[in-house]
Amino acid sequence: MTLVLSELSQDIQNAVQATREEVAALHAELPANNLVVWTAGNVSSRVPGADLFVIKPSGVRYDELSADAMVVCTLDGNKIVDGTPDRLSPSSDTAAHAYVYRHMPEVGGVVHTHSTYATAFAAVHRPIPCVLTMMGDEFGGEVPVGPFAIIGDDSIGRGIVETLRESRSPAVLMANHGPFTIGKNATGAVKAAVMVEEVARTVAAAEQIGTLVPVAQEHIDSLYDRYQNVYGQH
Repeated sequence: MTLVLSELSQDIQNAVQATREEVAALHAELPANNLVVWTAGNVSSRVPGADLFVIKPSGVRYDELSADAMVVCTLDGNKIVDGTPDRLSPSSDTAAHAYVYRHMPEVGGVVHTHSTYATAFAAVHRPIPCVLTMMGDEFGGEVPVGPFAIIGDDSIGRGIVETLRESRSPAVLMANHGPFTIGKNATGAVKAAVMVEEVARTVAAAEQIGTLVPVAQEHIDSLYDRYQNVYGQH
């Protein structure tokens, strides 16, 4: 059955528009933080109160993105019809995002980039070891590597879910591909994308200086608990 936006409740239509605006704005953070080039990468967000999510259109440059350009999809990855004849097609990673939303209900946002240093770790199938207090805070340990998978179906999504279900990390380095990050909301997923590139760059630099020294697990646990439950405003 085709889902038509105009046939949904006004509350849902309002939530869709607000999510489009949020996702469009968050995409600006990817080039601003040097996480993407040209049209690569994408941000998505669940629509509150509906089994829908909003994602970047495929192959559109970042300086051409707007709220109206964002694509609304069902949780099975199908684009919904909203009466706009020139509505763009969703990202080629839509099936992966949809799989994550279907199987991880706690996730409210997903981000994919090809950021240089994190992708370099993915290229050699190496986790980013937890050698920084910042990593204990944000990732609760190492950043794991997920399995190799080809774009086109939900294989990437399955790899993300299988890997992150066994980890506290909000980031996974999909082998030979690049980082995918999750969050309670899209802002959290974007933050994780920024942070995973930052720690990947620092760890790569540290390896040029000397031998990496891991943070002890007891300290990682303490750092993670403080950062997740005490740090910041509540």
